[in-house]
Amino acid sequence: MAGIQQNTLYLLTRGSYLSRDHLTLLAEVPVYPPDLPEEERTRDKATDWRKLSIPIHHLESVCVFGASTVSPPALDLCWEHGVAVNFLSEFGHFQARLTGVADTSVTLRRAQFRAADDPAKCMAIARQIVAGKLQNARNSLLRAARETDSAAEKDALQTAIDALARQIRHLAQFEISNLKSQIPEDRTGSQSEISNLKSQIDEVRGAEGMAAQTYFDVFRLLLKQQREAFAFTARSRRPPRDRINCLLSFLYALVRHDCVAALTSIGLDPFVGFLHVDRPNRPSLALDLMEEFRPWLADRLAVTLINRQQVSPDDFVVREGGAVEFTDAGRKRVIKAYQERKQETMNHPLLDQNLRLAQMPFIQARILARHLRGDIPDYLPLVPK
Repeated sequence: MAGIQQNTLYLLTRGSYLSRDHLTLLAEVPVYPPDLPEEERTRDKATDWRKLSIPIHHLESVCVFGASTVSPPALDLCWEHGVAVNFLSEFGHFQARLTGVADTSVTLRRAQFRAADDPAKCMAIARQIVAGKLQNARNSLLRAARETDSAAEKDALQTAIDALARQIRHLAQFEISNLKSQIPEDRTGSQSEISNLKSQIDEVRGAEGMAAQTYFDVFRLLLKQQREAFAFTARSRRPPRDRINCLLSFLYALVRHDCVAALTSIGLDPFVGFLHVDRPNRPSLALDLMEEFRPWLADRLAVTLINRQQVSPDDFVVREGGAVEFTDAGRKRVIKAYQERKQETMNHPLLDQNLRLAQMPFIQARILARHLRGDIPDYLPLVPK
């Protein structure tokens, strides 16, 4: 299956082939017998082919899920027109992103790298990121507490809400102005000062981890329908072990893709972050940016899809070993819902403008860039009202 959703081409069917015809991309998608197991689906077993022609100027990016092929001429066409090609596993795990030579500001990236090497600045930005995520998670639980009719559930939600509030107050103890003054401009602070700042960054990460545990302990209470079919006990990933973790992981992969695209378009390196530790092939800054989007965009959409019964147990399959995966139809349905959600509008608290949700990662990436350049004193996460 191939489909275009809001200027993004998604290749979801194993064995798909993307080629070039002048200024057009040609998608060739195999049609397999419905009873053919997923692992046996190869191009030679296709019973038919679906073909789709897309002018390159209609696209902003291409997402390839699983074992499909993009020809070198097609890649060249994408690079010439600034269309990024993203490769993800069949489960939505981000693997690689191919782009042409970036037309970005070297001064911005220098500022990003200097900030990433400065424990005080890392601490300041990481604190803001975690505070934004926790506030958004708390707002989601407040909404659920208002909507429930069960006194027991309301009490459980209120306990989690109070715990998140304590974590937010704990983060407020790290005064950013004081942190910035602990390391001199030449960044030659004493070893003890640097060690103290690094330990505080670890403490912020620990606060985020504890808050996430608190949030997910009551996450099941956000579900009004299909609670048994989507029973949730704890986060599991790589691979997800139940349906709701499969849904959450897939939505997080879509949000991460948008954050990588936003950061790259602004000129930032998505692999050099402040909260998440740098690792090979890990888009740390994209993971940083998406933290504030998880509760109100990905998690809320997952809850909505389940409560409205737009996804059902039939949209998932359990593989040998216990891994849970989407069916092709289920994956398509979630992508469609995600793209439709991004076309909704919301008032950005800082800009005081109604903007599409699809624009929000780009706005936040610009705010981060302005902070790194020194135009604004702090990074301000997005906390919808």
